[in-house]
Formats: sequence, structure tokens, C-alpha cells
Amino acid sequence: MAHELEKRDGKWTMAYNGDVPWHGLGKNVSGLQLTPQQMLKEAGCDWTVRKVQASVTIDQLLTRTPTSEDYEKAKKAKKKAPEPKQLWVPNNIVMLDSCALVRDIDGKVLDTVSPDWEPVQNQEAMEFFNEFVMAGDMEMETVGSLKGGQIVWGLAKVKESFELFKGDKVQSYLLFSNFHKYGHSTAVHFTPVRVVCNNTLTLSLSTDVDKIVRYTHRRKFNPDEAKVLLGVAHDKLAKYKEMAAFLGGKKAKPTDVVEYFKQILPGTKDKIREMSRNAETAYNMLDCQPGHQYAEGSWWQPFNAVTFFLDHEISRTADQRMKQAWYGTHRTIKTKALELAVEFAGK
Repeated sequence: MAHELEKRDGKWTMAYNGDVPWHGLGKNVSGLQLTPQQMLKEAGCDWTVRKVQASVTIDQLLTRTPTSEDYEKAKKAKKKAPEPKQLWVPNNIVMLDSCALVRDIDGKVLDTVSPDWEPVQNQEAMEFFNEFVMAGDMEMETVGSLKGGQIVWGLAKVKESFELFKGDKVQSYLLFSNFHKYGHSTAVHFTPVRVVCNNTLTLSLSTDVDKIVRYTHRRKFNPDEAKVLLGVAHDKLAKYKEMAAFLGGKKAKPTDVVEYFKQILPGTKDKIREMSRNAETAYNMLDCQPGHQYAEGSWWQPFNAVTFFLDHEISRTADQRMKQAWYGTHRTIKTKALELAVEFAGK
């Protein structure tokens, strides 16, 4: 199965600072005290994109209509009046009403976009983190590229965390996603990580769902506009702490836990099996997952069993799990898992 993390010239396009990431991939640049732009270069993502009007080359069948000059020549030669002829024109170039988004380092076409689509350069995207890193508010942890260059991300650790249940620590992160793909917005998300097991989550705690800010590609990216929302990350961490404490303070009935896993990880409509294979696997992790000793018997346990299963067990490769955790279906499932756990705990 194809890898999600891009590999170019035999190297993974990713760099990390600090401990080895939970997915175990990338180039270690720890101790170098790099700026966001330098991290981008070490990850091999310091390239640019440009829009080029798209065209196709085809063999086209054209109809040639006789001109008045053709009729005159036939008349003078006392020949039959000419008729329209169909001719094949090989390698005919036809311009399209769209643009190819081209990566400059290798000429790779990342996607086809509309003429008014505004690309956000990776260097420009990393500027979002500059002042925060320089001021000591954040520390760059990873930068990398997924889906052949269509997604370039930067993950920064915010100097803010909380601890519950006498040792269960949750660290705050900001994930900046720069999409070189039509239909996707450049976005900043709040991503808390449970340190004991490296479980990740993209929160959905407000009417804005899980987004802090999004930029469409039909207006210029404005880093200053995004920076005012650092306070939103602080508020979201406080809300998540409140929800985690709530889950950890509510005992989970065994029958409710079984129903919880059945709803979060459903199988087919086969009525013979009470739980899907994935649900059974996650359920069996309740008492053996990393951090299971914190708030035992509470709703904090089954929720984290789901996130641990999705982040570390399912999918064939580590980079596929990473992509699914941040951008794919696993992210959606984990958000639902949090909401449903809170619902069960509130009964």
C-alpha cells in the first residue's frame, strides 16, 4: 500500500525536533534550535508552487470548409465544386479554463485549480509560527509533507499543558496545514496530545467545530489575522481539561461501554457479531493501553482506548496513521468518540 508521507530522492520529507514522534518517521534535527523556515528546509519542503494555464494535447478531427478562392480555382479548372473535408490534426494543443499547480523543484503537477485560486507558499505558511517561536511561546516539533506534496504541515508545541489524575498530562499543540490541493483550505487546528500514550485529538468544542481559522485560496493569506486566535487555543485547552476531568469523574457501566464501542466502531449489518473486530480490539485495550491506570473505571478509559487504537494500532503503516489522525476518517471518529463519551457520562 502506498505511503502517505512523501519520499523524494530516497528521503522522507519530514524533520522533527525533540523526542522521536509517535509515528517514528523523519529526520532528527534536535538541538539545532532551528527557525520554522529552517525546519522547512531540513524537511525538504522549502519549495514553491506556481499556476500554469492548463492545456491538453490531442489528435483532433477538424472540418475544413472550402473558401471562395477554392471555388474560383475549381471553376477556372472546370472541375467539380469542392466539398468540406475532414482532416486529423495531430498533437493539437487545446488551452483549458483551468490552471495546473506546478511544484518548481521538479515540475510535478500537484493538482488542477481554478484561475482565481491563490496558492499559499510553504515559506509564507511557516511565518505564522515565527513570532511565537521567537518569543518562546511555542517550539517547532515537526514539519513535513504528505500525499506527494499536496499537504505540507507544521506542528508546534504551545508552552501550555494540564495534568489530571495525579500524572496524566495533556500537552497543547497547533497544527498548521498548507494544502496544495483544490477544494481544501489552509488551516490552523488545535491538537492536544496525551503525553503518556501520544494519543492525538482535533477538538470539536464549539460552533466553529474543530477549526481555529481557515483561509480559502481565493483571498490572500494573512498571518496577522491568524495570530489573534492564539487565545482561542488557550480557551480550547481549558475546555478540553474540563471535559477530561468530567469523563474521569464518571464511572462507566460495563453495558454502556460495550454499546459505546459498538457505536464508535461499527461493523457490517451482520447480526451474528455483537461487536465489530475493530470494536473488540479497542475494547480489549481498556486495561492494557498506556495510561490505563489513570481514572480507572471511568469514561476517560474507553475514550482513550479508541484514540489509542486509531493512532497506534489500525492502518498498515505509521505515516498512514498520522495522515488519518490529522486529516482523515480517524480524526472524525475520535471527535465523535469524545462527544459520545461525554453523552454517556452525563446519563
